[in-house]
Amino acid sequence: MQAAPTPVGGRTVLLIVCGGIAAYKTLELIRLLTRAGLRVRTVLTAAGKQFVTPLSLQALTGEKVYEDLFSLTDENEMGHIALSRSGDLLVVCPATADIMARMAAGLADDLASTLLLATDKPVLIAPAMNVRMWDHAATQANLATLRARGVMVVGPEIGLMACNETGPGRLAEPPAIAEAIFRHLAEPAIPGPLAGRHALVTAGPTHEPIDPVRYLANRSSGRQGYEVAQALAALGARVTLVSGPVDLPPPTGVTLHRVETARQMLAACRDALPCDIAVCAAAVADWHVAAEATRKIKKTAGALPPALTLVPNPDILADLSTPGPNRPALVVGFAAETDTVEQHAAAKRLAKGCDWIVANDVRPETGIMGGMENEIILITGDGAEQWPRMGKQDVATHLAERIAAFFTPDFSSGRSIS
Repeated sequence: MQAAPTPVGGRTVLLIVCGGIAAYKTLELIRLLTRAGLRVRTVLTAAGKQFVTPLSLQALTGEKVYEDLFSLTDENEMGHIALSRSGDLLVVCPATADIMARMAAGLADDLASTLLLATDKPVLIAPAMNVRMWDHAATQANLATLRARGVMVVGPEIGLMACNETGPGRLAEPPAIAEAIFRHLAEPAIPGPLAGRHALVTAGPTHEPIDPVRYLANRSSGRQGYEVAQALAALGARVTLVSGPVDLPPPTGVTLHRVETARQMLAACRDALPCDIAVCAAAVADWHVAAEATRKIKKTAGALPPALTLVPNPDILADLSTPGPNRPALVVGFAAETDTVEQHAAAKRLAKGCDWIVANDVRPETGIMGGMENEIILITGDGAEQWPRMGKQDVATHLAERIAAFFTPDFSSGRSIS
């Protein structure tokens, strides 16, 4: 974990600990926050008390632990309205399906939900729950509602949970939650260079079904697109991320729409318009099966494999680049090539009608497709720029800064990529 940015020292976090086996991780989170010089006040729900004790929280924070909405002593010392506004940031960890539903509905029947309704401070949640609960339409609807209201979200991660099921729903690790807290508290008072801009980012592969159990896909991890979405959000943009199937946690402060197929991705992109910036980092399948089988195609001994008739998928990059009232001011495409990278990418920029192309060499020996690093050539109307090989997060940061400079010509990060 990186060191906490220096501006966070002396700030206060109001941490609401809800019920769930992951609640024990809040103890490590408190250590990380207090070590960085943050003051941490805690609120413990009745369910949270089944997993961690008030004594543990008090010992680590050195602060009183608040539990009861109707405590005369607490109300005399600090009323719940004052408590709700006593921190620079409210953090809910773990954020259960129940507390998310309460927040979305505006309920206020215990201390935690009342504080969240009464606060005028920013709120960050770290969800944790069973994968089926996370995937449920009600939870996803509540999540979308909270994001639309400006609630920041960290995680959840994909992994093995206490219920022995695997999938999204595992609480983000304490260092990741701490980093999100540090990042928010260290943000400058002035808006970022992309404040007021809406950015649309696509990421990951698409899965084009053959039958109920098989599909056409590629090896894209989606990591580069996710990093781009995070980097744009860090510069102040409002970001909509349309993602194919990936094993990555959602970026912080980004509105995420999950899709499966290229046709679904196009529809989600069109729904997100208008926007100022479109970054098409997804590795969209070029074709889909003309007639998807409704039942599993059975293998018969001695028989020839079935013939698959493929038809072209919609061209999302070209669609977004088409002149019209909803065309973004800047459209950036990606070109994954295995030979004559610069030439093919330059031709693609002209054919699609986009403004920039981020080209990379994805031959297997490069380790770029699905890997942690990237080596790109940025192609614009002014020519081609070869960037050195670097981590995908660094690529995203530099690309976001170039985008910011496009809209704010005097913007400069002061960093070099050489």
